[in-house]
Amino acid sequence: MEHIAITFAWVVLAGFACQWFSWKLKIPAILPLLAVGILIGPILNLFHPGEMLGDLLHPLVSLAVAIILFEGSLTLDFKEIRQVKTVVQKLVTLGALVTWVIVALLMHVVFKLELSLAILFGALMTVTGPTVIVPMLRTVRPNTNISNILRWEGILIDPVGALSAVLVYEFIVSSMDGGGLGHVGVLFLQIILIGSVIGYVGYKLLEKCFEYHLIPEYLQNLATLAIVLFAFSLSNYFAEESGLLAVTVMGIGLANSKLHMEDILNFKENLTVLLISILFIMLAAELNLDRLLASGAIAIGAYLIVQLIARPVSVYLCTIGSTLSWQERALIAWIGPRGIIAAAISALFALKLEAKGFAQADLLVSLTFTVIIGTVLVQSLTAGIIGRWLGVSDPEPRGFLVVGATPLARRFAEELAENDVKVVITDSSFDNIRAARMEGLSTYYGNPVSEHADQHLDLIGVGRLIAMSPRREVNTIACMRYGVEFGRNNIFHIATSSDQATLEKHQSAKELRGMTLFGDKYTHKKLSSLLNSGEMEIRTTRLSEEFTFEQYKELNPKAIKMVLLRVSGKVEPFVASQQPVPKSGDRIIAVLPVKQVGDANEEE
Repeated sequence: MEHIAITFAWVVLAGFACQWFSWKLKIPAILPLLAVGILIGPILNLFHPGEMLGDLLHPLVSLAVAIILFEGSLTLDFKEIRQVKTVVQKLVTLGALVTWVIVALLMHVVFKLELSLAILFGALMTVTGPTVIVPMLRTVRPNTNISNILRWEGILIDPVGALSAVLVYEFIVSSMDGGGLGHVGVLFLQIILIGSVIGYVGYKLLEKCFEYHLIPEYLQNLATLAIVLFAFSLSNYFAEESGLLAVTVMGIGLANSKLHMEDILNFKENLTVLLISILFIMLAAELNLDRLLASGAIAIGAYLIVQLIARPVSVYLCTIGSTLSWQERALIAWIGPRGIIAAAISALFALKLEAKGFAQADLLVSLTFTVIIGTVLVQSLTAGIIGRWLGVSDPEPRGFLVVGATPLARRFAEELAENDVKVVITDSSFDNIRAARMEGLSTYYGNPVSEHADQHLDLIGVGRLIAMSPRREVNTIACMRYGVEFGRNNIFHIATSSDQATLEKHQSAKELRGMTLFGDKYTHKKLSSLLNSGEMEIRTTRLSEEFTFEQYKELNPKAIKMVLLRVSGKVEPFVASQQPVPKSGDRIIAVLPVKQVGDANEEE
């Protein structure tokens, strides 16, 4: 027992190390997780989950997949789905079907894979997933069209592909038990009916409990987890494998309710990261290298079919008639990594099919993991190069992530946006975010240092952070978090009232927040007061040969210079430690006295 405890403690520690390593190098976590699992499992023979857990392995994997799928479903807000482009809608319907058919047909015809297993494998290959796509997008930095399409496809395709695989699996099992087509049809209907009903009841139960405050706030996360697991297990009890549908329905229902699910979503995301870390290591440790090597030709063939045939054909058909350029289509066709849902479900079904004596069932895991490793590894290494070659990757990011959506921060962000500088403004205050949205700003509602932000905060084109929250601790944490990602020289903060009283022994904490904008004497409170008084405003001034920087300073002696926008497109904030020298054609964003009639050189 002690051996099992310390082994799992080491697995959790290894999972954390892999997640940190992937964050540091900006690569999908699946790569180091799989590498560690294979190393400590089939290579060094240090960890064998099947032998250690025995009959518990299957139910534990099932419960973990249920939680992961529920967490993914919590992000499926219908209001956002309706805004998704037609291309995404086609990719998760027509595209999934085309991928399914091509993979299944070629695997059966070319590699003689048993037909039912080929169909199951084809269903699994329709699934990509945000856990592998989001880190890749941050590295590749494709343009907004490509980024939005790939991000939403990854979110929406998870439950679609998982449910397709469940239905195919049930068809295989029913056929093995001698059931006719009619019997299989009845089982399919049972899965859909029972999974939908139990999922809907579970969603309504949670909704009413939260709406009428029947559960205290500190127990809401536990209640959600308990009901999700119970609904999953109960649904499977009445109709095997209907539990995945049940948790998907629950997640979608809660995502589209009027409840604020941020705390629950954050908890589930943290739990999902833990489960993904453990699950990938466990599944990789269970790989049989002899089988994997023995299936070398067919496994490589499966990868080539998915990467070079199924994905390009699917994307081509789904983008006919769209406004996407051929370069954008090409990069979308290249990026489609497979992730945790494909790995977990393939391992789950392989165990069950092997137990039933299904021939070639052992191939399912080998084929799936080969495709996962191949797509993630090859695309991570090449997508950035291809994107730059095609000219569809964003240039060096010059946009800003603004932390804090106070009136001062919103006005500053609005001025940047009016000058064609990308701005994403984030705050945990819904009232502040709502006001920012009403002003047409790109927003993220939530904590910018949360796991949810890592998955859903769109930082394409963003390479700098300005901390403008009146709360010093919020600024410090955000600057520390993004200092590694953006670089310390791209981290800025605005002084707060408490900064002026900072003792020398606390200066190191101050340095962690990057450079101070505008100077220490211009605190958030003071700048907000100047704007609220109506005597000052934020506006942009363009310099020219006729109106030089020296004239600008003479005309505006009280100007609080904020940002310099170079003619080249470069953005340089004015900070206390260094002042950029403006030139003709540059624009200055500053806090200035309210514009008077005759100020001809200034642009609103």
